[in-house]
Amino acid sequence: MVRLTIDERELQAEEGATIFSVARDNNIYIPALCSNEAVAPYGACRLCLVEISSNGRRKLVASCLYPVEEGLVVKTNSERIVNNRRMIMELLLARCPNNKTIQDLARQLGIGETSFKLEDNQCILCALCVRACQEVVDVNAISLVNRGINREVAAPFYEPSDACIGCGSCAYICPVDAINFEDIGDTRYIKWPTSSMEFKLKKCKTCGNYWAPEKQLDYIIKKSNLAPNAFDNCPDCRD
Repeated sequence: MVRLTIDERELQAEEGATIFSVARDNNIYIPALCSNEAVAPYGACRLCLVEISSNGRRKLVASCLYPVEEGLVVKTNSERIVNNRRMIMELLLARCPNNKTIQDLARQLGIGETSFKLEDNQCILCALCVRACQEVVDVNAISLVNRGINREVAAPFYEPSDACIGCGSCAYICPVDAINFEDIGDTRYIKWPTSSMEFKLKKCKTCGNYWAPEKQLDYIIKKSNLAPNAFDNCPDCRD
């Protein structure tokens, strides 16, 4: 265990834990948009910046990436931090001015409008969807492509991805609802900011309801070495 101080509170934490996780576990709020326990920390949104003092030096670090240290002193709301967060939030608000999640968080952080040129995006490039696809689902159907102002999330060559299984994990994990899916009849429709795909749903042999993409179930059967008929019935109709 290591001892540290966050906002004048003396705490103990497991060695290797991040400042963000320790703060969260002790009900100390640090805003973040790119953090999720299902995937590894990434540090994309930069909203989780904190000010640390260690060995007589002060600096700003991404709390989701920085591991705790013995004697570390952390400030989550210093004037320097507040000013940096407000600037980051202005940039996000300029990128996604019509996104409700961004609007709500901006108001929470005291930002009513942005001084930067407005764009018309929904995706904040946090890469949560990409990381979930790679680290959780293990199919790598989408990725971050291009550089600089042209950076975006897309399937390879902007074409429907053969790797995608239609599981919807990208939509579930997206913090700003930039990705969505809908099941209509026997088809699942998934829409990303740059493309869309359709997937045939499996029909339950017992109740007749369509309940999951056939491609997703085939992937699970193959990966887990299950019987070919393992998903003939939906969860409600299994023994």
